[in-house]
Amino acid sequence: MVGRVQSLIDAPVGVRRLVFLGLVASTEAGLLALAALTLSVLGFALGDLTMLVLFALTTPWLVVGFWNAAIGLLLMSGKRDPSEVLIPEAARRRELASITASTAILMCVRNESSERVVGNLDTMIADLLATRQAAHFHVYILSDTNLAEVAAAEQQAFDDLSRKWAGRLPVTYRRRAVNTGFKAGNIGDFLNRWGDRHELMVTLDADSLMTAAGILRLVDIMQRRPSLGILQSLVIGMPTTSAFARLFQFGMRLGLRSWTIGSAWWQADCGPYWGHNAIIRVAPFKQHCALPPLVGKGMLSGHILSHDQLEAALMRRAGYEVRVLPEEDLGWEENPPTLIEFLRRDQRWLQGTLQYVFFIGLPGLKPVSRIQLLFALLMFAGSPAWIGLGLLGTFTLASVPNPAALIDPRYGTALLTVVLVMWFAPKVATVIDVLSRSSLRQGFGGAWRFIASVLAETIFSLLLSPIMWVCHTMSLLGLLVGRVVGWSGQMRDDHIVGWRTAVGKLWPQTLLGGVIVTALALWQPVALPHMLVLMAAGLVLAVPLCVVTSWPSVGLALKALGIGRLPEETAPPAALSRPVSPLSKASDAVSAD
Repeated sequence: MVGRVQSLIDAPVGVRRLVFLGLVASTEAGLLALAALTLSVLGFALGDLTMLVLFALTTPWLVVGFWNAAIGLLLMSGKRDPSEVLIPEAARRRELASITASTAILMCVRNESSERVVGNLDTMIADLLATRQAAHFHVYILSDTNLAEVAAAEQQAFDDLSRKWAGRLPVTYRRRAVNTGFKAGNIGDFLNRWGDRHELMVTLDADSLMTAAGILRLVDIMQRRPSLGILQSLVIGMPTTSAFARLFQFGMRLGLRSWTIGSAWWQADCGPYWGHNAIIRVAPFKQHCALPPLVGKGMLSGHILSHDQLEAALMRRAGYEVRVLPEEDLGWEENPPTLIEFLRRDQRWLQGTLQYVFFIGLPGLKPVSRIQLLFALLMFAGSPAWIGLGLLGTFTLASVPNPAALIDPRYGTALLTVVLVMWFAPKVATVIDVLSRSSLRQGFGGAWRFIASVLAETIFSLLLSPIMWVCHTMSLLGLLVGRVVGWSGQMRDDHIVGWRTAVGKLWPQTLLGGVIVTALALWQPVALPHMLVLMAAGLVLAVPLCVVTSWPSVGLALKALGIGRLPEETAPPAALSRPVSPLSKASDAVSAD
């Protein structure tokens, strides 16, 4: 049995994809059959068919996530390093090969705190100099800042940084007057000016921090594998005192590794690019990955907002591999400190992702690249489907004498169980991996703190998901009437969200949750607990969740209890010990009202 599993792990990429396709297709069919049995108590009417179609739109990410997690757990629990299985050149060695490639490190900023950016860059530069490999690197700060006061502070701070490291590692600062093309245009401008000077480039966001060891590891693998066009590192959250970010990034830490390892097993050379904390081969990127604006005057016309996955598809079309290195010690990012900032970022991603619809049929794309673009679209399309299910299910239940007239309780219980298992499968896979290894348990603060964190994050995730569904649905409706979002700066510092602000932003969630709870409480109270778990609780509690998770006292209490603790808090890496970021100072919190 072990031999067969190992043979499957090492199977050719074509075989892996066929196996994965078979698993997903059969599971999807079984899940829809179970849903149909659940709904066909008194036959199968138009309402039942509508709910089945809506449910079908929500399932692709559940099914794919489940099998990614299962495969990821299989690889994580094996004796071999998953990175070596996925990329042979990533096998750990005592010494890296000599660095020869000229590498640009790009930090893209727009109306950011210069102190934070300088702190992260200063740390990386000092780290690179300590490796005696700095001669092969050049740091570029690519600014799209359009606020005069921010630009003035930026100019001073980055000029000081350049002077500090002059003669040891070059630092170039450039600010565009107009941010044509958003971030993709920002990097495109760099390529036109300086791209021919460098073989590789490392892309960073304003909240990114990478270690010198991580950067050198990426460069080493790129040198060893000339066919690689993009190598994406696993991006994890920095330690934070924000309660919202703390719980969110703990959940991401649980789910991302198993998901990424499992997906990398079958995606292979058609992997993801997330736009930052990655290394790119400059020449093919410049030649093949430019993104012209979409012509016309429609709601999705203009420059591409979510450029990264399109660039990955174009790089693969050009004959270069795009792969992900699923290791957690290469670099970090800061996550939005509040629910409001998180939803703002998510809205921009949604609008940018919808633009993928114009590229799925692009000639020459690999089938897996097309599938990735489609899955990205389905991720957001699933949100209005969940909302539709919640509303239709609520009022259908309210119209029948008891739930058994609509849902077969035997199949319904099984369906709910399967959905929840698939929903949390990526996180469960990592939980199993952590609990089975003493070193990992200790990194998260010990078994009991880790289990308490998992329970807290599970509740948080159940509350957050329906809030996001409504936000996505409202954004989609907004696009239909011409309301689009741009690329504005982000508020990355801890800050308190006032009750008035929270109500102003989240009243649609509260109203919808109140309608669902009231309808079921009046006409079908026995169904209320199930609906609370799946949707209604998060909607009703949207405002207090937003406000309370912005309070510094709550964040500090979670930190003191070890809830959401990351290994970087238990044993802080040197790179995270040097800078003092405004994000880490709860005393700097200000009110958003």
